[in-house]
Amino acid sequence: MKLDFTTLNGMRQHNPAWRLLCSDHAPLILSFLHQVFVRPNLRSLEAESMAEALEDTLYTLRQQLDETAFPRSAREYLEDWASPEKGWLRKFYQSGTENAVFDMTPATEKALSWLEQLAERSFVGTESRLRTLFDLLRQMNEGTQSDPDQRLADLHQRRDEIDAEIARIQSGDLSLMDDTGIKERFAQFTRMARDLLADFREVEHNFRRLDRSVRERIALWDGTKGALLDEILTQHDLINESDQGRSFQAFWNFLMSSRRQEELSQQLERILALPVIAALQPDPRLRRIHYDWLEAGDHTQRTVARLSHRLREFLDDQSRHETRRITDILHSIEARALALRPYLPDCPPDDVLTEIDAMSASPDLIMERPLYTPPLPTVLSLDPLPDFTPEDVDPTALYEQVVIERGRLIDTLEQALAEAPQISLAALLRRHPLEQGLSELVAYLQLGSERFESLIDETIRDHVSWDIMTADGSTITRHATLQRVIFVRSA
Repeated sequence: MKLDFTTLNGMRQHNPAWRLLCSDHAPLILSFLHQVFVRPNLRSLEAESMAEALEDTLYTLRQQLDETAFPRSAREYLEDWASPEKGWLRKFYQSGTENAVFDMTPATEKALSWLEQLAERSFVGTESRLRTLFDLLRQMNEGTQSDPDQRLADLHQRRDEIDAEIARIQSGDLSLMDDTGIKERFAQFTRMARDLLADFREVEHNFRRLDRSVRERIALWDGTKGALLDEILTQHDLINESDQGRSFQAFWNFLMSSRRQEELSQQLERILALPVIAALQPDPRLRRIHYDWLEAGDHTQRTVARLSHRLREFLDDQSRHETRRITDILHSIEARALALRPYLPDCPPDDVLTEIDAMSASPDLIMERPLYTPPLPTVLSLDPLPDFTPEDVDPTALYEQVVIERGRLIDTLEQALAEAPQISLAALLRRHPLEQGLSELVAYLQLGSERFESLIDETIRDHVSWDIMTADGSTITRHATLQRVIFVRSA
C-alpha cells in the first residue's frame, strides 16, 4: 500500500481502526472488548451479558475517576460502538431467537493487535525469525522447483544432514537448545497463534460481506432467475478460488486431521511442562489453542453454510411465486371460459380464443439418431436335404433338460426365515442339499436379488458342494466358493 498523504488522510477519516485509536474513549473500549472477547476467546456475546459486564466496568471506573465520568449508560455505549458510523462492534440476531448478539469487527481486532505490539519486550528475538525466513524460502523453492534432478539433490542433501545428526546422537553428542532460544521461539509461537485467531475475524467478515451482497441482490433483482443464479454462483466460486479461500480451505483440511490434533496436543503439553516455559507463566489458553482455531474456523464454515441456505430460500420463494402465477393464469382462463359458456351452444365465437401447437416439445437431436445398419443377407442353399430316417434322431436330449422348480426353493426359504430372522445360503444348503447342482445354486442367488431381501458379507467365504452323476453311473462331487450370502426376513 502506498503511504502518501492522501491515502493516510483518507484512512484517518474512514478507517474504523484508526478512528477507534483516535477516540476519547479508546482506553475504555479496547480494554473492555479485550476483556470480554479476546481474553476468553469468545466469538460472540449476547447483548444482555455485554451490558451487564460493561455496567460493572463503568461503575468501577467511576469509583476510581469521578462520578461524572462516562455519563451514558452501558446500552447506549454499546449501541454507539455498533453504529455504522463507528463500526467497532457488529450487532446481529441469531436465527430462531430474538436476542441481540454482539461481535468484534476485524478493525477492532487490528487495533488491539497493534497495541499489543507497542508493549516493550524483554528481549527481541531475531535468530528464530531468521530461521523462519529461511524455512519459508526453502519451502517456496521446493514448491516451485520443476527440475526433478535438483529436487532429488536437495532431498539427498537433507537426508545426509539427518544421517549426520543421527550419527552424532548415537555417539553421545546430544546438543540441546538453550533457554534463550526456547523463550524466543515460544514468544514467536504465542504471537503467531494469537495473530491467527485475529485473522479469522477478517476471513469471516469477508464471507459475511459476500452473504450480505447476495441478499441485497436477491431483494433488488428484477431479471430472470437464471441470470441471478449465474451471478451468485460466480461470486461464490470467486471467493472459494481466491487466494484467501484456498488458504482457508487448506488450513481447515490440515487442522481437521485427527492425527494433527493429537500431535499438537502432545507437543503443547511437553513444551508447556518445560521449566523455562513454566517460569514465564504463559497464558493457560495456549494449552488448547488448536481447539480455539477449530472453533474460529467453524464459525467461518457456518457463514458459508448460511450463504447456501439463503440461496436455497431464494429458490423456494421463486418456485412458490411461479406456481402461484401459473395458478392465477389458469383461474383467469377458467373465468373467461365460464363467461363465454352461454354463447357456445347457439353462436360460438368466430375469433380464435387460443392456439396450442403441441402439448409438449418433442426434440429430435441428431446424435440420438442411430447409424444406418445394412441388413444381413439371407443365403439360401439349393443343395437337396440329405436323406435320414427317424431312427437317426435321438429324442432323449429333449427329456434331459434341467428345469428348476422355483416354487420349491421359495417354500424352503420362507420356512427357514419363519424359524429365524436370517439365514446364510451355506447354512440353508446344509439343511437342504442341492439336488440339481449349479443351476439350483444360481436360482437361489437369483431369488436373493428378486424375491427376498439379502445381504452379502465380502469378508467371509462360504464353501458349498453337490454331487452329480456321470454317464457311467459314478458320482462326482463339485465344490464352489462364494462370498457369504445372508437371506433376511422382510419387515
